[in-house]
Amino acid sequence: MDFSVEAHRKLVPEMVGLLQVRFRMLNYVKMTGPIGRRPLGEMIGLSERETRTMLDFLRTEQLVKVSKNGVTITEEGLEVLTALEPTMEKWTGLSDLKRALQRHLGIRKVKIVAGNCDDNEATKNLLGLKTADEFTKQIQNGQVVAVTGGSTMASIPHYIEKTTGLNDLLFIAARGGVGEEIGLQANVIAASFAEACGGKYRTFYYPESLSEETHKAFQKEPSVQKMIELYDEVDCVIHGVGEALKMASLRESSVEDIEKLQDAGAKGEAFGYYFDRTGQAVHRIRTIGIQTEQLARVPLLYAVAGGKSKAEAILAYLSTAPKQTVLITDEAAAEEMLKQIEN
Repeated sequence: MDFSVEAHRKLVPEMVGLLQVRFRMLNYVKMTGPIGRRPLGEMIGLSERETRTMLDFLRTEQLVKVSKNGVTITEEGLEVLTALEPTMEKWTGLSDLKRALQRHLGIRKVKIVAGNCDDNEATKNLLGLKTADEFTKQIQNGQVVAVTGGSTMASIPHYIEKTTGLNDLLFIAARGGVGEEIGLQANVIAASFAEACGGKYRTFYYPESLSEETHKAFQKEPSVQKMIELYDEVDCVIHGVGEALKMASLRESSVEDIEKLQDAGAKGEAFGYYFDRTGQAVHRIRTIGIQTEQLARVPLLYAVAGGKSKAEAILAYLSTAPKQTVLITDEAAAEEMLKQIEN
C-alpha cells in the first residue's frame, strides 16, 4: 500500500471514513439524480439528520443542487468525482485489490465498485454506471455490439448519455430467445442500448426448447444465417456471468439436467455454456448465439457481475476467458475471488 495513504490513516483516521461517505453520496446522486433526501440516505445507510448535514456541505461547496425535484450533481461535482476516483481506490484498498486480482486472472483489466450486489441494489446500479463509463470511452461509432440478458445488464443503458458520436452503433442479442425466456431479455436490453445511444438494434428470437432436429432446420433459415454471419462482425460484447445451478433453475431445466450439472461440478454460466471450477465447458444449451471461438476475436469484451455469492461463478468463467476481457465487479465479489484463489 502507498505509504502516504497509510500515513493519512494513522494521523487522521476519521478523514478516510468521511471522504468515503461524501464520495459515495456524490456517486449515488450522479447515478440516480434527481433523488429525494430520504431515499438517498437509505442507499448510503445514513440517518435523515446525517444526510441533511452531508447534503448541506456538498451544496455549500457547489457539488450538488437541491431543488423541489430532488438532489442533482453539478458539473463541478462531476469533475470532483473523476479527480477523486484514483485517490479513493488507494484509500479504500480497491486499487491493491484490483491489481492483485488482475495479476492472478491474467486478463486485460479489472474494475471494482464499492459494495455488495447481494445486499444492496445500489451497488448493482454502480456496476451499470461503471460499465457505461468504460463502454462509451472505448467504443467507436459504426461498430457492432452484442449484449446478453440479466438485471445487471439491464441497468447499464440508463447511464449512457446520448451523444452524436455513437448514433451509428448496431446492438444485437448475443443469443436468441422467445417468450419469457432469459434470451428475450437480451433483445429488450439491446433495444435499450440502442435507444440510449441513438443507434440501431436487431432482434433475434430463438426458442431454447427446440428438439435437435428442429434446431438444425432452424439454423438454415435466412434470418438465422444472417445473424450467425453478423456474430463474426461483432466488435464488442457486454455480458453477465451467472451461477450455474441458479441459471439452470431459471431456465426451468429438467431435474435430470440439473443433476448432470451438479455431477459435472458446474459453477458458472455465460452465453449458454456451463463451466466447472477450471473453466472447462461441461454443458451447453441448444441455442444459436455468439460462440466461444468468436469471442477470442472480439477486441472489446466486458464481463459484468457482482455479489459475493457470484465469486465462484465468475472465477469459473474467467479461468479460460479471452485475455482481452475487462471484468467489472464489486468489492465483495473481488475479495471473495482473491480469497478463493489464494487458498
